[in-house]
Amino acid sequence: MTTATEQFRRARDFLLEHREDYATAYRDFVWPRPERFNWALDWFDEIADGNDRTALHLVEEDGGGTRLSFAELSRRSDRVANWLRERGVAAEDRVLVMLGNQAELWETALAAMKLRAVVIPATPLLGPADLRDRVDRGRVRHVIVRSADAAKFDEVPGDYTRIAVGEEPGGAWLPYADAYGASDAFAADGPTLADDPLMLYFTSGTTARPKLVEHTHTSYPIGHLATMYWIGLRPGDVHLNISSPGWAKHAWSNLFAPWNAEATVFLHNYTRFDAPRLMAEMDKAGVTTFCAPPTVWRMLIQSDLGRLSTPPREVVAAGEPLNPEVIEQVRRAWGVTIRDGFGQTETAVQVSNSPGQVLKTGSMGRPSPGYRVELLDPVSGAPGATEGEIALDLSERPVGLMTGYHGDPDRTAEAMAGGYYRTGDIGSRDEDGYITYVGRADDVFKASDYKISPFELESALLEHEAVAEAAVVPAPDELRLAVPKAYVVLADGWEPGPDTAKVLFEHSREVLAPYKRIRRLEFGELPKTVSGKIRRIELREATAAGSTAEYREEDFR
Repeated sequence: MTTATEQFRRARDFLLEHREDYATAYRDFVWPRPERFNWALDWFDEIADGNDRTALHLVEEDGGGTRLSFAELSRRSDRVANWLRERGVAAEDRVLVMLGNQAELWETALAAMKLRAVVIPATPLLGPADLRDRVDRGRVRHVIVRSADAAKFDEVPGDYTRIAVGEEPGGAWLPYADAYGASDAFAADGPTLADDPLMLYFTSGTTARPKLVEHTHTSYPIGHLATMYWIGLRPGDVHLNISSPGWAKHAWSNLFAPWNAEATVFLHNYTRFDAPRLMAEMDKAGVTTFCAPPTVWRMLIQSDLGRLSTPPREVVAAGEPLNPEVIEQVRRAWGVTIRDGFGQTETAVQVSNSPGQVLKTGSMGRPSPGYRVELLDPVSGAPGATEGEIALDLSERPVGLMTGYHGDPDRTAEAMAGGYYRTGDIGSRDEDGYITYVGRADDVFKASDYKISPFELESALLEHEAVAEAAVVPAPDELRLAVPKAYVVLADGWEPGPDTAKVLFEHSREVLAPYKRIRRLEFGELPKTVSGKIRRIELREATAAGSTAEYREEDFR
């Protein structure tokens, strides 16, 4: 066991020991800061040695599945690493990986780490235009993709190695299956420095061109000790995280956090979300910890939650703030409380409701161990505000923070200005240190000189049974300059039209202060990024352009 492994294990075990003692964990946790660290070699291979417990359990829609032990995955990744090295993959080469939830995804992630190659995760939902951008800006030298997606690269120029997983597409494509014939005796070709690059993530691009976030061999692997703590993972747990490969949350909770805890990663692959089937598979697999984005939670509560006979011990949500009504419905059905967490592609979880903390309705919780979180005054930029931009104090720089935005020093400097990493999100802090999400800095707006948090209004709308999803943006108004307009996706059994609009306007008047009331309303699907986040910029643009499909509150008085 290396010194780096010992440091990592001590930090990990400290958080496990104090997983329900937030005060001690926050006060005494110290990030391990090794000079050299390779998570695949120094941690995964160490815990995998002779370990026949299940590391990865995949269940397919047709009932088939894959189970791989820690030891099997270690050997498989060694073979893949040796084969990739023979194909020319070297340290700091950029490798675009576009795979689904399949064993090859985890094998490749571990193999690339062992080679010190830089992984650019990509969702299979991407088309040629997005891939051209990633290959170009990411300076990609190798791509590993599903055979079904190989044709997309016919429109992506570049001199890069092409590796296909599945049926051989022919031509310049190399079959990934050949990797299993390589030796499983792997030897690293050099040490891995802690600040060597490990991953380059393209953000989801909800408001602008995707940023390219750079992480190191410590910022995500070690940084996600905080994520392990938030989820409440323990050795031997079976963890289900619903997230699409290619996005940061997949690495958070389908790679680093569960294997930091020596837990099993469980996934159910489906083409269309089926809540009863998902709960049946959770029961069969014995899922003990469960993380899902708000969209999935909202779909789950449309089903009979009682179908799950053995609810998970820990349930969490991330990606966007979760509305209180959803939390309450799950609590009534499962007897457990969904615990919110806040983080970004740029970081691990910064603020969270960890196990054992007193929960406050609507709050994201308190800063994670290892993070010093400040709220910056919107005018002066000084720390200590009761409401302001959520920021991380860089005088005690957390390990779980990106290096910066790759190839964009100006944007990096802006994000790190004044000794703080600025998240671009607004929060408020109460007297007990709990932080409540207000909204993105560029989403919060004023109506009649009152500040409006779209999230608060959306949460109010979701309390009504007619509303499945909602997004609120400012609409131009001659008198007030701007008023709240809601775009609403209706639940099953409700029809768009004036009758439903009237019901929702009445609900808005009942639960919201007069200055916050919904004044405009429109039904329809919400535009989203490929990662599932609402593209509010499109809604703001559509609202500014005007619509004949909207309803106005004054028409129903």
